[in-house]
Amino acid sequence: MTGPARPPLPARYLPLMRLAFALALFAFPAAAWEFSPTPVCTLTETTGDAEVTVTYDPSLPEYAITVTLTEGTWDAAPVFAIVFDGPRGLTISTDRHILSGDGRSLTVRDRGFGNVLNGLEFNLTATALSGATAVTLPLTDAAPAVRAFRDCPATITS
Repeated sequence: MTGPARPPLPARYLPLMRLAFALALFAFPAAAWEFSPTPVCTLTETTGDAEVTVTYDPSLPEYAITVTLTEGTWDAAPVFAIVFDGPRGLTISTDRHILSGDGRSLTVRDRGFGNVLNGLEFNLTATALSGATAVTLPLTDAAPAVRAFRDCPATITS
């Protein structure tokens, strides 16, 4: 069944339609935790405030977490902590953290990361703290990527 032909859209709508079409084609970066098995097991998240990278290198064997600020620098404090808020909230801290030369990145390395992985997988936010510097990271979509990280390689036990 066919109906009457529709009249063409007024010319004033064309720029708006072109803009909508261009925006639909534009690939917006999605904020999501991502897992990669190569070159080492890697879990990443980028927010407006920071980039977080968790790695496991089975050849060492060693885990590492690095939090790099988008702007500013970390305070050089004696203790670095991560506060996990959510159903299985916990706070972990260490005095074995390293600041990068420019102060934007903070790294912690260890042979066991069970508490870090549990915090990332089972909570809603993580707040990284060093002195007066704090950055909060959303964890709402982290669980699938953390589970993939735990399975890479099968020898990860923490």
